[in-house]
Amino acid sequence: MHLPRLVFREIRHRKLSFALGVVSAAVAVTGLVAALAILQKHDRRTEQIITAKEAATQQQMAKLEDDYRKLMLKRGFNVMILPKDQNLSDLYADDFASKYMPEEYATRLAKSRVATINHILPSLQQKVKWPEYERTALIMGVRGEVYVQSQQQKPLLEMVAPGTMIVGHELARTLPLKVGDPTKLMGRPFTVAKINPERGNKDDITVWINLSEAQELLGKRGLINGILALDCTCDTVDRLSRIRAEIGRILPDTRIIEYASQAVTRAEARQRAADEAQTSIQREKDGRAKLRGEREALAAVLVPVVLVGSSLWIGLLALANVRERRGEIGILRALGLQARQILLIFLGKAVVIGLGGAALGYVVGRAIGVLWRDAPGAPPVPIDFIDLRLLGLVLVAAPLLAARASWLPAMSATQQDPALVLREE
Repeated sequence: MHLPRLVFREIRHRKLSFALGVVSAAVAVTGLVAALAILQKHDRRTEQIITAKEAATQQQMAKLEDDYRKLMLKRGFNVMILPKDQNLSDLYADDFASKYMPEEYATRLAKSRVATINHILPSLQQKVKWPEYERTALIMGVRGEVYVQSQQQKPLLEMVAPGTMIVGHELARTLPLKVGDPTKLMGRPFTVAKINPERGNKDDITVWINLSEAQELLGKRGLINGILALDCTCDTVDRLSRIRAEIGRILPDTRIIEYASQAVTRAEARQRAADEAQTSIQREKDGRAKLRGEREALAAVLVPVVLVGSSLWIGLLALANVRERRGEIGILRALGLQARQILLIFLGKAVVIGLGGAALGYVVGRAIGVLWRDAPGAPPVPIDFIDLRLLGLVLVAAPLLAARASWLPAMSATQQDPALVLREE
């Protein structure tokens, strides 16, 4: 008799035992497949959350950086480019540089597309006696900023139109001057265009006028004594050395000083925004990793328990079947079936049980995984119902598990003496 036919008849003769075996194998496979599917959905959901979090955080960080940028811009320029032979002691004592350089340097610097600074502003500063009021004032001649990165940059210091002036808070308060008032500076007529708010520094005694007019008043046509700039804070590592190296290649007869407090504050503000964004993303990753670890730990306990339980159940069913079929086994042995063939009949049945349980368990387990949600109301996370790799794994593993569980009962069937069995029957 052919072995497949014998296995089929064995299954048909013991339908309930076979069905219980298939269900037992299916339970084990369902637990495994469902656990893997849930972990897979967890990973995909984590990717979705982190991707969305990164996008939202990037927007938030951009807003924070923009807020910080606006706040820091109010602090003004933080880099000053001076003539190389300028004595810094004189600069700090007089509040203005006593050496001069061509105004064209600012244009040359901008055309070189330097990457380390922004908002280039050529200026001419000098402390003078305002003869019309018998007051000391710091004249600041400025023109429109020479842009490096983009023409859309918002200027840090507004351009002063010819014939107008912007007056510092303390000067305007004590002279007194109001917006729209006509006045004179060193004999030249001006109109007060704006009064700056109190800043608590030398700006409060400064008068801003157009650069060309300042050059004429001070007899410095075509000259400036400083170029104000704002570092881009693109890199906080050894920033000043990079600025000096880059500008030094373009304007070798200049020197660069930095207002450290403004520079450090800007760098720290940008870094704070970046750190807040990274911390938020890392917190989400840690939370998801912790949840995944908890689910893995639960699966690591439940899945083995279910596998062992199903194996024992299949083994017990096989043992009960062997005991019930002792007479039939004796007859088959008397008819000439060898012990190896008897063994293959019971193991073949176990393999079929494993295949049936694998197919059923995969369908049920994958369905559970597909329908699973992280939390009530959480958005669905799609996964493929057919995972060929996983399906192939359970179709191989489940029959082997069932055969292993049935091995001892099957071996006991082959060890029975047919003469003794028939005599007992």
